[in-house]
Amino acid sequence: MKENKKFFVGVFVGIIVMIVFTTGFVKLAFESRLVRGLLFDTVKKVSQITNEVGVERKDTTTGAAIDWNDISKKSSELYDTIDNYYLNEIDNNKIMDGIYKGMTDSLGDPYTVYYNADEFKEFNISSSGTYCGIGVVVSQNASTGAITVVKTFKKGSGEEKGMLSGDVIYKVAGEKIAGLELSKVVAKIKGEEGTLVKVTVLRNGKEIEFNLERRKLEIDTVNYRMEEKEGKKIGYIAVTEFDEVTAAQFKEAIDSLEKDGMQGLVVDLRDNPGGLLDVTCEMLDRMIKKGLLVYTVDKSGKRMDEEATDDLSFDKPVVILVNGNSASASEVFSGAMKDYKVATLVGTKTFGKGIVQSIVPFGDGTAMKVTVSKYYTPNGINIHGRGIEPDIVEELDKEALKDGKLERNEDNQLEKALDIVKDKLNRLR
Repeated sequence: MKENKKFFVGVFVGIIVMIVFTTGFVKLAFESRLVRGLLFDTVKKVSQITNEVGVERKDTTTGAAIDWNDISKKSSELYDTIDNYYLNEIDNNKIMDGIYKGMTDSLGDPYTVYYNADEFKEFNISSSGTYCGIGVVVSQNASTGAITVVKTFKKGSGEEKGMLSGDVIYKVAGEKIAGLELSKVVAKIKGEEGTLVKVTVLRNGKEIEFNLERRKLEIDTVNYRMEEKEGKKIGYIAVTEFDEVTAAQFKEAIDSLEKDGMQGLVVDLRDNPGGLLDVTCEMLDRMIKKGLLVYTVDKSGKRMDEEATDDLSFDKPVVILVNGNSASASEVFSGAMKDYKVATLVGTKTFGKGIVQSIVPFGDGTAMKVTVSKYYTPNGINIHGRGIEPDIVEELDKEALKDGKLERNEDNQLEKALDIVKDKLNRLR
């Protein structure tokens, strides 16, 4: 578990990169929840996924053998045709990237992709839990293309200067961004620490311009507070993603709540698309005593176990909130806690992402993400395409969502979770 394996958990939903179900979320500075949030990846050296001694690889190829000489010849013919007849400007770098991307796209697997050097660099930065930007989360409407501020971070210049949730980004650096893809808008806003960027938003039909400093920020992936239910002190921890910073933030939240007299705990994983497996296992290690946490099986039947390594555990009643957007790392965490009967799951069925992708870096700065195995909960359950059924099904009342924001006083799922923890505490007396 302590090895430096980075598993990214996720799924490609919709027809454009920015959409997760109906909208997608991106932290400005290349923090794409779709690109990195749901994909369950492990970083390995190329030699670790090539044929190992004593391991027989299954031949899963079909069709005629590939003649690379014919491919080279036809590729040259295609390029000559483009060069001679194509009306507009030709970018040779994009053509080469397109060739490599075409090979992975042909597999029909949305999780197996090619990254050029810039994309791979951004992919690595995005997993760190820190970024350099203005400190806001935005979403792009799938129909209109409008990019709207969803959340602002306390230490970001966006919130400091007065940006609000609901602001629609209109211009960046004085240029209108209408029609641009979300990733391109992100690229315009991100930049070197300490530099400034002008961002114009629309609010109630009026233009408001902000001159914002790009800052290096640590993302608050964990938020917590103490709830009270009929005299019971119940901790509430919401985990939005499993980044490199999340395990430390999670442990800090538990320690703080325990100092304040926490008697039980609700962990909120609703809409959490996933993250890093080593971080997920580190968090599970805090909750579960020594034992199997999750395991993977590759195409040759080779199994790899991830286990808790210490005797620490959480001995208070726990409820985990999940929904249809709780995926991969969220399902690893929930699945292990459920299998060990450490927690009660409340909400709706999880997304169902149970396959693993490995990041294979090449010597020129590029990389490939390739599906390599399936993962299983401690009880041997692979939930890919099925999801995890909660112990108690509780649909979220539509009234709980106001302007896309979950209102605390209308959150019936949280109230149900608190009631369950309270009842468990009453039975322990």
